[in-house]
Amino acid sequence: MTDALRSKWVLTFGCFLSFFAFGFIDNLKGPILPELLHAEKFTMTQGGTFFLSAYIGFVVATFLTGGISDVVGNRRILLLAAICLCFGLIGVSQSESFWFLVWLMGCVGVGLGAIEVGANGLILELHHHNPGRYLNLLATFHGTGSFLVPLYVAWLIHWKLSWQSIFLFTAILAVGLAVIFAWPSNSDPHRSRKSPMQAKPRLRQILAFGFQPPMGYYYLLISTYVAVELGVAAWLMEYLQQVRGQSVNQSSFYLSAFFVMIMLGRLMGSVVVEKIGYHRVVTIALIGGASCLLLGMLLPDSMLILFSMSGGFFSIVFPTVTAMATSKHKENVGSMLGILFTFGGLGGAIGPWLIGVVSQWGGLTIGMWVPLGFCLMALVTSVASVRRVGRDRP
Repeated sequence: MTDALRSKWVLTFGCFLSFFAFGFIDNLKGPILPELLHAEKFTMTQGGTFFLSAYIGFVVATFLTGGISDVVGNRRILLLAAICLCFGLIGVSQSESFWFLVWLMGCVGVGLGAIEVGANGLILELHHHNPGRYLNLLATFHGTGSFLVPLYVAWLIHWKLSWQSIFLFTAILAVGLAVIFAWPSNSDPHRSRKSPMQAKPRLRQILAFGFQPPMGYYYLLISTYVAVELGVAAWLMEYLQQVRGQSVNQSSFYLSAFFVMIMLGRLMGSVVVEKIGYHRVVTIALIGGASCLLLGMLLPDSMLILFSMSGGFFSIVFPTVTAMATSKHKENVGSMLGILFTFGGLGGAIGPWLIGVVSQWGGLTIGMWVPLGFCLMALVTSVASVRRVGRDRP
């Protein structure tokens, strides 16, 4: 194996590891929410604000780091992400003020947003052919981290650890990422570009391509989809415990199964997405996921596993939409990803927050219908995009 090929796969492994950390830390909030609300006597609106702050940080990071990555390279963006996560997670573990906690969660969100842009951008640089396959593989590691975190939280709560201690222990993962991306390397693909001018994003060009009419479908599609996935991930355990009478262990199982299905779905998606076609896959996935959520809400407790099964359908939407949106952009890809993920972050901020607000007003039984509303919007957008944009793959 040549040095160039070895470096390519080392960087690919680094991207996969960073997305494992992304999934683990991003979905730490949902399993820990019941413990946080109980210990700190927070209202559901405050719980929703807790989620909102993280995704405001996420939006800020994706908006800024997209253009910056075109200049400094994605590896440095991933190092910045690790530093922000270290600071935010350690700070949250020591916080005694609600608003300081909200600010620190924003720092965590900045780190997660930087991983979103940096890892996706680096994968696109390393694997020009079949990007849908590698982006789905990348997202599989996000699903792996997401699947493990509810079990991790339930295990630590079983041993009577506080929610602050759980955040502190999680910071170890961020420290590990900082060490990996701070390690000297001469293999950064950013350095191999022909001219520094090629890396500088041109604002006029970005606006011309990033905000042309077809891209609007992708922005609306990814924002409504993220609102669905993160809304379910954030509030499912609280819903199962408070409305459906499930224990901590039972609700942790269903949430973990949700992420297992996401992981397996993305692994399968990496094989079939290029064969079936991007738009067709997204539409089928949204219909299947919405059906599982609807039946899970309406059917008795013996069918709660349908909530988990929805993850298998939803799993391939995000990486496939990313491949669809970037397939026609060969330059300033980081800037394009930054805009796309900014809209995704907006959905991630609004979805969990709106569930909290609606639940405060009408209870979680009503609040959990919010993801279905967003899912319907995503499905309509997907169908409309086929007619307006056409299929990216046969």
